Amino acid sequence: MIGLEENIGEKQWKWVQLSENETGGGDRIPITVYDWLEQVQQHQTNCLRVSGLEKVVKGSLVYKQSLNKEQDFKIFHFYLTKEILVTIDLDLTELSLTDLDELHHRLEQTENAVEGFLLLLGELMNELLVEIDQYEVALRKLIWGVKKRNETGILELVYQRRHELLVWKNLLIPMKEVSMGIEEIGLHEASKVFATTSQRIRRAFALLNEYEHEVDAMIKLEEIISSHRGNEIMKTLTVITTIFTPIMAFGALWGMNFKNMPELKWHYGYILSIILIIISTLLLYGYLKIKGWTGDLLKGKKKGSFFE
Repeated sequence: MIGLEENIGEKQWKWVQLSENETGGGDRIPITVYDWLEQVQQHQTNCLRVSGLEKVVKGSLVYKQSLNKEQDFKIFHFYLTKEILVTIDLDLTELSLTDLDELHHRLEQTENAVEGFLLLLGELMNELLVEIDQYEVALRKLIWGVKKRNETGILELVYQRRHELLVWKNLLIPMKEVSMGIEEIGLHEASKVFATTSQRIRRAFALLNEYEHEVDAMIKLEEIISSHRGNEIMKTLTVITTIFTPIMAFGALWGMNFKNMPELKWHYGYILSIILIIISTLLLYGYLKIKGWTGDLLKGKKKGSFFE
């Protein structure tokens, strides 16, 4: 991006756009900005500095962040007073959903640099809100996926959606801080642009908070289901093992190789052993049933059940 200077609006406030490797600007920017330019080159994280005495808000703002790659992000630096806005490395082409000609026309209607900056911040918020709308569609599918296809893969998707929420909140918090910094030193006055942008930030936070509650509820539901399923499996295995104890006991007894085993000479020993095993198994099952220890463990689950 090459350096660009514009005089905007009826009151001709100044917007200077610089690339990251530009440290000069001739007479385009106040000399007080030069020190900030030298410091800001090193910033690759969000930061904000507010000076109530000089009525200056300056800092760095990450405005795009990949949901999958930590180092894939876009950041710009800004220096804002009522009369001048200096931005470094702000790529307006990243505003894929914004008509840049329309944006320039709206900038011409602003009264000062603060309104212009807030308008730009509002457009960045618009981009984020559209992504949040797409997230809502994915979240709705996931909510029904929990019921239709309850398995480990679904839980992984739930945690992935939770991570996406954290990334977006990480983008929103600095934007909210910038808005609060402008309000802190009274640069916003009674600006409608400030009210609109602040409302967009609040709306985005409200949406993300609600989605966060939904995702947390799904995580708790998945954990409860997994715990319940594990308990059911262990109890079922315990009951089955107990019921088949007579078979294993008699099988072990008659599988011994002692020389003197009178049962081996019985004419009806085979039939009697089978009857004894069946009766003892049924008696043990009846005892567990009367005690209520089997519950519905040995019954099949209904189709579509969370615990299926």
